Amino acid sequence: MYSILKSVHSYWAFFVLIILVIAILKAFLGKSKGREFSTTDLRISLFGLIFSHIQLLIGLIIYFVSPWFDQWSALGMGGVMKDAQTRLYLVEHPVTNLLAIVLITMGWSLHKRQSLSSKKFLRIGLFYTLGLLLLLSRIPWDSWL
Repeated sequence: MYSILKSVHSYWAFFVLIILVIAILKAFLGKSKGREFSTTDLRISLFGLIFSHIQLLIGLIIYFVSPWFDQWSALGMGGVMKDAQTRLYLVEHPVTNLLAIVLITMGWSLHKRQSLSSKKFLRIGLFYTLGLLLLLSRIPWDSWL
């Protein structure tokens, strides 16, 4: 089960990154060109939100069924924090990516409260970019690619 979930989590990450990049580009292009926030912009932003939340759910399931999770008992907090790879998988990756999803969710929520299209684009563009940067910073590149 773990290996299947890990593969799904890895491949789904490509979808998440692609849709976030598209949503960010559309947001900043829409703002710079002074376009109206269309239903297409809304849907792409919504897909970015949904895909990232699905990725979070898959990641949370993996976290608790992963062999890495046993390291908490074996090493304790001090041991986990001393080992860079264990710390990445058990602390840095989950916490940073959770913060990234919170930022993406905030961008979605804040854009809905705006009446001007330029502010909608700005909220989506800014918060989705911050979330994407956090996601990219904690991907375990050596085991992912």
